[in-house]
Amino acid sequence: MNDTIQLQTAPRILVVEDEPFIAMLLEDMLDELGFTITASFPQVAEAEKYLAGADVDIALLDVNVGMEKIDPVADLLAARGCPFIFTTGYGQKGVPENHAGRPVLQKPFKIDDLANALQSQLTPKI
Repeated sequence: MNDTIQLQTAPRILVVEDEPFIAMLLEDMLDELGFTITASFPQVAEAEKYLAGADVDIALLDVNVGMEKIDPVADLLAARGCPFIFTTGYGQKGVPENHAGRPVLQKPFKIDDLANALQSQLTPKI
């Protein structure tokens, strides 16, 4: 059905998603694409704490995590030069203003959309 993304090593993926069903769906999609989630958190503070002691290669960030905005995690990843993709039901208008140029996956999205977004962010820029 879907081809896995071929990379030298499996990227370390962080997922921040507060909806358990969507988090499970993402895990299934990523598994089917040949990825492994390094860490998944339903709260901004947990993700920030994790990032204080860990590096990731890419992240999937829900724009609204409960009553919180994802901005602190996005800011931290941007400062590190780590690529990330926003996932949101609000489209581009839901993205934090200072990260308006970042890729967005509009919920609900399909596995091919996820694969294309990840590929575009993980492909080395020449």
